[in-house]
Amino acid sequence: MYLKPLENYRAMHRQSGMTTLGVAILVAFVGLFAFAALRLTPVYLNYMKVASVVSGVYEEFDGAGPSRAAIRSSISRRFDIESVAEINAKDVAVTAVDGGFEVAAAYSHKADFIANVSFVVDFDKRVIIRK
Repeated sequence: MYLKPLENYRAMHRQSGMTTLGVAILVAFVGLFAFAALRLTPVYLNYMKVASVVSGVYEEFDGAGPSRAAIRSSISRRFDIESVAEINAKDVAVTAVDGGFEVAAAYSHKADFIANVSFVVDFDKRVIIRK
């Protein structure tokens, strides 16, 4: 009879939480995801620059009757201003389509992760500029 209150006391105050090993595993996973985010952030920021250039060319020339040379010149100038390094202006395809030009910036970027593990990200931004 005297031990009964002690059993209830122990049951109500059981310790709970993570072990040291559990915390170490959690920190490792969070660290891997954070490192992956750090490696991929510049890749996506560069893509945003490329997409901005292609969209800017669209806004500048859509419906204005541009020539292929004018579009290429604008892309080259904008790449220089934005300091785009992963893709060259000559790698952007400017092809004639019905009623205008299609401007396509399609490229892959390989970002190193850990040792021989890498991320490969494919980007494709296309617009059609009407004459």
